[in-house]
Amino acid sequence: MNSPVRSVLVQATSTLDHPEAPPAANSRTFARAFEDIKTAWQHRELWGHLGWQDIKQRYRRSVIGPLWITISMGTTALALGLLYSQLFGESISTFLPYVTVGFVIWGFILGCVNEGTEVFIANEGLIKHLPAPITVHVLRLVWRQTLFFLHNLVVYFAVLAIFFTTLSQQYMMGNDPEPKPGVGWEILLAVPGFALLAINGVWIALLFGIISTRFRDIPPVVHSFINLVFFMTPIVWHAGVLNKVSGGDGGWRVLIAELNPVYHYLEVVRAPLLGHVVDWHHWAIVGGLTVVGWTLALIALRNWRARVSYWV
Repeated sequence: MNSPVRSVLVQATSTLDHPEAPPAANSRTFARAFEDIKTAWQHRELWGHLGWQDIKQRYRRSVIGPLWITISMGTTALALGLLYSQLFGESISTFLPYVTVGFVIWGFILGCVNEGTEVFIANEGLIKHLPAPITVHVLRLVWRQTLFFLHNLVVYFAVLAIFFTTLSQQYMMGNDPEPKPGVGWEILLAVPGFALLAINGVWIALLFGIISTRFRDIPPVVHSFINLVFFMTPIVWHAGVLNKVSGGDGGWRVLIAELNPVYHYLEVVRAPLLGHVVDWHHWAIVGGLTVVGWTLALIALRNWRARVSYWV
């Protein structure tokens, strides 16, 4: 056999017997995780357009279109506000705005949690055929929920206009010993409050979306548990009721309400919209939960970002 050919065969045989180790993968790094988020933000025209198209598609061939969102929220808030104001013996002029704002904010939280668990499952086709960061689908979801929130704010402004005389001055809320200052320029604090809420919505959808894509039992569990959270959260009732039923300072009942993180997320947005003073501990707890939540989401994004396309 010719000498050059023999040397090539010997080298090929040696390579098969002793294959070189493949280069170490560097996909599981925090740098890649941050790059995924950064690139997704740069594609904001993409997820912004897709989020708007989601709403248009949902109300396609409807006469009034997305206004059904506002009508549905207004009907629910009005019915439950009237019902629970009579059950708790509350003034409708202060309790109906309280329930309305609570429902508007709860709708945003509920959408981020429920739809967040299926954000990657629902976008299976795009994930397999569109080479884009997976965070794009999360931002699309949060943007869509933000549009829903803005639609529902119309109900709040309508209620505010009807009861402005009461809400624009000091008023009492249930069994709270301190009067509420009334709606003023502090209403602008709702803007950073909602921005913080939206930032939390991103990590919630990202973390639950990755876990739920791997373990398909998670979405029904979350959907069942979130219904319990609704009744445990001061939305159709307020913390002053706990003082009333206990005949004192509320005791352990108030403690349980404080342990509910959704309560603090509600307060940083709801309190300014109703002319209440936002206690500093609400901001502190929401800030702490934001740091912890984003840490967990980044760990999940670092470890399993590349596997989502295979799990769906």
